[in-house]
Amino acid sequence: MIFHAATEVDVPEVVLTRHVVDRAHGDRVALVDASSGERITHRDLADQVDAAAGGLAGLGVEPGDVVALISHNQPRVAVALHAALTAGAVVTPVNPALTTGEVVRQLTASGATVVIASEAVAEKVAEAADVVGIEHRVVIGEARGFVSLGTLSGAVPDVRVTASDVALMPFSSGTTGAAKGVLLTHRNLVANIEQNSAAWDLTADDVFAAVLPFFHIYGFTIILNLGLRHGATVVTLPRYEHDAHLRMIADHGVTRAFVAPPMVIGLANAGGGGHDLSSLRHVLCGAAPLDVEVARRAEAVLGCGIRQGYGMTEASPGVTLADLGMEGTVGTLLPGTSARLVDLATGVDGVEGELWVRGPQVMAGYLNDPVATSATLVDGWLRTGDVARVDDGVFRIVDRVKELIKYKGYQVAPAELEAVLLGHPGVSDVAVVGVPHAEGGEAPKAFVVADAEVEGEELMAWVAERVAPYKKVRAVEFVEEIPKSPSGKILRRLLR
Repeated sequence: MIFHAATEVDVPEVVLTRHVVDRAHGDRVALVDASSGERITHRDLADQVDAAAGGLAGLGVEPGDVVALISHNQPRVAVALHAALTAGAVVTPVNPALTTGEVVRQLTASGATVVIASEAVAEKVAEAADVVGIEHRVVIGEARGFVSLGTLSGAVPDVRVTASDVALMPFSSGTTGAAKGVLLTHRNLVANIEQNSAAWDLTADDVFAAVLPFFHIYGFTIILNLGLRHGATVVTLPRYEHDAHLRMIADHGVTRAFVAPPMVIGLANAGGGGHDLSSLRHVLCGAAPLDVEVARRAEAVLGCGIRQGYGMTEASPGVTLADLGMEGTVGTLLPGTSARLVDLATGVDGVEGELWVRGPQVMAGYLNDPVATSATLVDGWLRTGDVARVDDGVFRIVDRVKELIKYKGYQVAPAELEAVLLGHPGVSDVAVVGVPHAEGGEAPKAFVVADAEVEGEELMAWVAERVAPYKKVRAVEFVEEIPKSPSGKILRRLLR
């Protein structure tokens, strides 16, 4: 049984930058930073993109090269991103919270030849670039050993890039395992912008809150590029803080906020702090499941409803979107999207099962990983790894096939943390699972078989020194053995 969206969508055969960066919006503000006050108009954005693209071409960037972009949210991230795309490059966004070793792994895996970094992480990025051997280094601002993005200039490169070429390479753990490079084409990204545009009544008078990071596909597509596409103003905040987020909404007259469940929990528990939030018209929550009662309490604070959506990096990311009143669900399929619900035991389609989706937003595959690609893409269908149920065309996520842990919307692969813990001399075996967490939704907990005297705090510190903060193990329990199947697969459901 195949479920289809109620409508189709027209996907123009254009590259992403041409679709979203438009001088026609003139002197309307495209991006403004809530902390520094830096502003870029739509016309200036287009001019700066063209100049920086010429500068990147002057450094030797050619179509198909990979440029790593490592920064917190700030207006000139949009300049760096679209300059690289205009030069014909593929952009791999990197979480600035990653450790040097983790940055090295992504730079190596992606094959990046240029790095563009914020001032805040320039030193770390330089260390990683030294290890990988990347010569060309650009900084958004000023940093020793880096070329300033603002000084890059040259004629707009005449490159041949098509809608079917890869534009973005975010790294995702997919349904299981280590992070893999997701190959998203210009057409994938343009399609998802148009699919979401059809589901929202967007205008140039909208003001978007850009707190969720642009290096995450949610922030990249649904906030930054969807906002630019419609000539809206995108207000950036370097990092999420409850009061700063609410102050930004009040000070800038934000009409559309984009949140993840931990932010909704904060709103429900801490309230509005006396800020005037009357400009808000729409709030979208994604990245992880949202509790209905928590949502209702947060809605009372915000003065408007919270809609939920469902997506994943491999779908650029949007798949479904809920209307107000569809509480506890992720809504209906975005235009041009089809879905199947495949029973895990029988492989037969029904009204509940693993969610498989198909549409123009579905990725081209994983970088240099045909095995993972063939396991995830089956005859054009993207296996999401989530179990869903459909009632009258409305989808509800009911379980998870995949083993990933979602901490504050970020993906944490248990296998990565297990490998780190097995490097400790006091650990002989280990399994990591997600457990409920008041702030993060869920968080990593390690079940450890020890062969020496070791404390849980010591093991948590061991991991914290080697991974990004969001990946940290938050609890440790010592056990006699790790339950496993005859084939050696960890039986995580028993540990949960």
